[in-house]
Amino acid sequence: MRRLTAVQEKTIERFAKALIDEQNRRVLIPPMGDHEGFWFGGGSVVEGADGRLCLSGRYRNPGDSRHGVGKGERGLELAVFESRDRGASFQKLLSFSKKDLSRDGAEVISIEGSSLLLLDGRVELYVSTEKNGRNYPSELSSFQKPGTGIWSIDLLSAPRFEDLKSAQVEKVVASDEPTRLHVKDPVVLPMANGDTYLFYCTHPFSWSSTNSALAIRPAGASRFGASRHDLLDRGAAWDVAISRITGFLELPLVGIFRNGPPVTLVFYDGGECLRNHSAHPMGVERPRGYSCEELGGLGYVVDQDFSEVIRLSETAPYFVSPWGTGASRYASALLTAESVWAFWEQSQQSGAQPLVSNTLEMGRVEELLSANGG
Repeated sequence: MRRLTAVQEKTIERFAKALIDEQNRRVLIPPMGDHEGFWFGGGSVVEGADGRLCLSGRYRNPGDSRHGVGKGERGLELAVFESRDRGASFQKLLSFSKKDLSRDGAEVISIEGSSLLLLDGRVELYVSTEKNGRNYPSELSSFQKPGTGIWSIDLLSAPRFEDLKSAQVEKVVASDEPTRLHVKDPVVLPMANGDTYLFYCTHPFSWSSTNSALAIRPAGASRFGASRHDLLDRGAAWDVAISRITGFLELPLVGIFRNGPPVTLVFYDGGECLRNHSAHPMGVERPRGYSCEELGGLGYVVDQDFSEVIRLSETAPYFVSPWGTGASRYASALLTAESVWAFWEQSQQSGAQPLVSNTLEMGRVEELLSANGG
């Protein structure tokens, strides 16, 4: 294990908590309703060569997959927004319905996480959807609830953002393994050697846990190879049921990291359980984190070596909303020449989860990553 010094790890913690500032954030994209079950987020942000910022995310309205698709709209739209004023405002550029993302005769039931990549003059948009038309393995067929499907990850690719709307929907990752039957929430990361890393989460047929996996597309190749599973082991305390990688940030080489090897922060969602459990009346009252209401964790890797993610948030989450259920999830970050941006989905008192954001100017970043911590 290649671990940083205790001082460096403490500096990372201080920086990350200033970046994902749960109190001093601004709502960037509100969901369609200000009530429980309404979300926007689960995407990523990229900076184009022309300086505009583009972000992806899904609108989710109430709906409960445990009872089939007749209980609500659920994930009903994939959207891409753009900002031409360096993030001061965002306007919707593209919208994809469930019908737009259906392929091979399989109807999309729900839309979930997405991720953007700019590579070799092209735009790639990865999206996870639940589709009908696929059945559970015969020996497990009784576990498939009526009206539900299986999750997989697809890709839309085009020369420009504006051309994505007419791009063909191509399958990227799907699984028939009972222990990893559902694959979703892609997070794509270009590597220094030209490879493309595709991180995503997996669920078993029984939806009893959330785990992280990785597929690699070698430089110059057109397809991703076999996946490595259990990339981020579920934790030992607050994240025993859920460990889902959601985003990355390569630390600027400033402060005490100026002369060291590159360090990549790993944001992940965690939870103690898959369904909300009642706490003991004499126990400490705290957000526990559960499916759709996850809490935020943090780790890191050195030299882009993802063979072992070093977890910093071992005994408690690092990121918890002060409102609602405490959910603070799908965190991602973007480094630009002048600042570092953070984006995440945050629970509100109403129960809704808008996409919120916080920005640290580079001068403040340098202070936070210095020896005295600014």
